[in-house]
Amino acid sequence: MDIVLKLADDYVLDRAWAALLPVSAFTTATSNAAGLYNASSHVLPPASQPSAWSQLISYIPHPPLTSELLTAPLVESGNVASAWPRDYMPRQLISLFVMTLIGIHVLYFLIAGLSYKYIFNHDMMKHPRFLKNQVKLEIQCSLKAFPGMTLLTVPWFLAEVRGHSKLYDDVSEYGWGYFVFSIFFFLLFTDYCIYWIHRGEHHPICYKWLHKPHHKWLIPTPFSSHAFHPLDGYAQSIPYHLFIHLFPLHRMLYLGLFVFVNIWSILIHDSDMITGHPLETIINGPAHHTLHHLYFTVNYGQYFTWADRMGNSYRQPLSELDPMLEVKAAEAQKQKAALGKDQ
Repeated sequence: MDIVLKLADDYVLDRAWAALLPVSAFTTATSNAAGLYNASSHVLPPASQPSAWSQLISYIPHPPLTSELLTAPLVESGNVASAWPRDYMPRQLISLFVMTLIGIHVLYFLIAGLSYKYIFNHDMMKHPRFLKNQVKLEIQCSLKAFPGMTLLTVPWFLAEVRGHSKLYDDVSEYGWGYFVFSIFFFLLFTDYCIYWIHRGEHHPICYKWLHKPHHKWLIPTPFSSHAFHPLDGYAQSIPYHLFIHLFPLHRMLYLGLFVFVNIWSILIHDSDMITGHPLETIINGPAHHTLHHLYFTVNYGQYFTWADRMGNSYRQPLSELDPMLEVKAAEAQKQKAALGKDQ
């Protein structure tokens, strides 16, 4: 996330923070501050008459204003530098929150939208257990969950940005062998952890208020992937953040894996029941997760079937378990009833 934050600072946030919290709003002596500027600087001196906005924000806490901060041009447009520099923790927290909130919305609507249009079988919406206006309800539930999930997640990102993780930049530090190994290690570690977190959420003590909202979608669509209680979504994301505080992982690889797991979470909610493929006994795919939504106590895993096999909760996807069979049966019943009325 520090890579994303740096790019955001370079292209957007430096200008935004300079406009919101300019140094000029916090300089109490205009003449002294103006003396620190020189003709060659791109930074504009503070106005002799502070604006209403400057007066409003002048009491906001900020780190000590150094001469370097006051004289260094931060942006080419001529805006004054921000009183909150890049490494100021409150700025990092707010920036990370806004970035994460925007990012999850973009990823959700982009990937879920594409999956819904091109992968999801829309005939599944005729299933007797498919709720009225379900897609709209799934989206509403997701949008309500995003702010809370983001708020809980930001401290993990802040710790990463401030250097409190085992992320590294140079592949040669651990070698290509570990780089490749860490991909599978990350997936295995998070899969087993999520398995037990997910299974724990099915315990009667917390299922009704914590995880049941997600199981309202018995026939899920890609938009149901993030339609759950904020604490539910956060709890199942903890292993992703915990991993980089326990084990070394390449920084760019972590960013890629983090995007991948969010996309995977969307794709396994397409109610697809394609069976008989060679990796079916290893990969916990859409068919496995469809059975989880239908039968609740099976296939808790995220990527692989091994944790479910170990926990005796694995259920093999079979063609006769395909919910589309119920759709076809219901359609046949309707046609039969219609023919009966015509006779």
